[in-house]
Amino acid sequence: MILLIFKNNDSHYRKKRTYYLLAIAATILLGLASRKYSPFLNSTLSENAGDILWAMMVYFGFRFLLVHKSLLTAISLSILFSFGIEFSQLSQADWINGIRRTSFGALVLGHGFLAIDLLRYAIGIILASCIDQAAKKANLHRHTPLR
Repeated sequence: MILLIFKNNDSHYRKKRTYYLLAIAATILLGLASRKYSPFLNSTLSENAGDILWAMMVYFGFRFLLVHKSLLTAISLSILFSFGIEFSQLSQADWINGIRRTSFGALVLGHGFLAIDLLRYAIGIILASCIDQAAKKANLHRHTPLR
């Protein structure tokens, strides 16, 4: 699927998608590292980093898939998706708990509803959108001719 997305693009969108794919990979690596090295992190960082990074990955994922859409669209969809996943944790049906018992299901769906996670997701999405905008500005300035 990813190859099809890259194949049917002009070079501008392909370049943007490459950036977002790298951002997704970096965010996943940071998220896994935050779990592995949590004993070495301060308690605030270790308690919040996973959810913040997960929401950042969701944002970069929407930017990757919808590279031609606006920043507001990506932020809105990321909030809806993240909050939807969190509220789905209120359901404890056997079929969804079966999915949550897998490693991938636990990473994507989580286990139990926590209202504080909604704040963590919002922080992650805002942080990712700020990084996104800063990267765009840095890229634009780099290609601006000297006067």
